[in-house]
Amino acid sequence: KVYSAVTNAQKFLEVQKEFGSFYQYSMQFVDYKIIKNKRKSLSELPARTPQSDAFSKDLKKRGFKFVGSTIMYAHMQAVGMVDDHLVSCFKH
Repeated sequence: KVYSAVTNAQKFLEVQKEFGSFYQYSMQFVDYKIIKNKRKSLSELPARTPQSDAFSKDLKKRGFKFVGSTIMYAHMQAVGMVDDHLVSCFKH
């Protein structure tokens, strides 16, 4: 895992150099728009989406490690690319 962290850091810098920022690179997978879902219950939350599948696939092609679709969907939620707050949540 340590080797993978070092590899991912190197690949991250390569992506930054190519696209100007990792943000610019990342946002292409959501058409440069934040996805705001309108889910009513936790059971509606997916573990992955077509966008996270594409993101994961591209990262793997670039040599990143430990970037499966489920991990990438969690990343997308964490950085605000996807808003999955339930409609009943005050943050929605």
